[in-house]
Amino acid sequence: MKLARRKFLEVAAGTVALPAVTRIAKAQAYPTRPVRFIVPFAPGGGLDYAARTVAAYMSRVIGQQVIVENKPGAGGLIGIETAAKSPPDGYTVLIMTDSLASVPAITTLNTDYIKDLVPVIHLTSNPVILAVHTSLGVTSVDELIRAAKLRPGMSYATSGAGTQQHFAGEWFAHIAGVKLDHVPYRGAGQAINDLVAGHVKIAILGPPSLIPHYKAGTLRFLAQSTATRSPNLPEVPTFREVGITDFAIELWQGAFVPTRTPPAITARLHAEMGKALADPAIREGLLQSAMEPIGGSPDHFAQLVRADIEKYARLARELKIRD
Repeated sequence: MKLARRKFLEVAAGTVALPAVTRIAKAQAYPTRPVRFIVPFAPGGGLDYAARTVAAYMSRVIGQQVIVENKPGAGGLIGIETAAKSPPDGYTVLIMTDSLASVPAITTLNTDYIKDLVPVIHLTSNPVILAVHTSLGVTSVDELIRAAKLRPGMSYATSGAGTQQHFAGEWFAHIAGVKLDHVPYRGAGQAINDLVAGHVKIAILGPPSLIPHYKAGTLRFLAQSTATRSPNLPEVPTFREVGITDFAIELWQGAFVPTRTPPAITARLHAEMGKALADPAIREGLLQSAMEPIGGSPDHFAQLVRADIEKYARLARELKIRD
């Protein structure tokens, strides 16, 4: 009887251990098929550019294609929820901005993304830009404020409701004492198209897709949102410098995987993305688009995410921002 019981326990222990052994083996072999980067906005924006830049590098070095899949809508929530509900096997990676922290402040989610997603790496940081079409006829923030007071309800474009750009617009309007109507798009690319065409005269967006039109003279940059000027936009003042005091927002882009993704796979993704950010050609391309490569540890990135969740929740209450 004792022998039989011992044999049963050995078999049971082996059965329990088997899934762990299998997970380790899969992690060591990873990746064995293409990896999917989910970008929750339409093509053409800064996040899409960063995702495609890192994906192209990784495709060359990990032995598998890294495919970027754009899933726009609901300020990024469609893409976020798709990633959060994907199998935790390392083959679905969410590439997301700090809208991950801001959108939930004004929108009810179908998933607890804090529990369902794990930060992998902080990819880049950049300002958001207050840009205007030259036909608006304003050349400074002061002139825009005066125009907005004469014409209440002037509209501004962003890449979506609840994004950090939306928060930046409402925060700016509150401090300046003006009324601006928010026009959310399904991504920066669509917003920029309408801005360049003059269908909307004001936008608050990330710089990568705006810069070519700025250099061409179609758009003017009135202010950038970070506490100090971007080295690649040294001629553009910060909001603080033009009198919008106590205002600073830094947009980040980062990578996340579903919770329960094996740590070894998460570590592999972190390492490969970190190598991409350290590549001289990639760094230069990102910096030319006013995006600063960051990297760092997953724990440091997680702390930033938590701090921004608290910040945007506070701003939503104070500014009464609604979806």
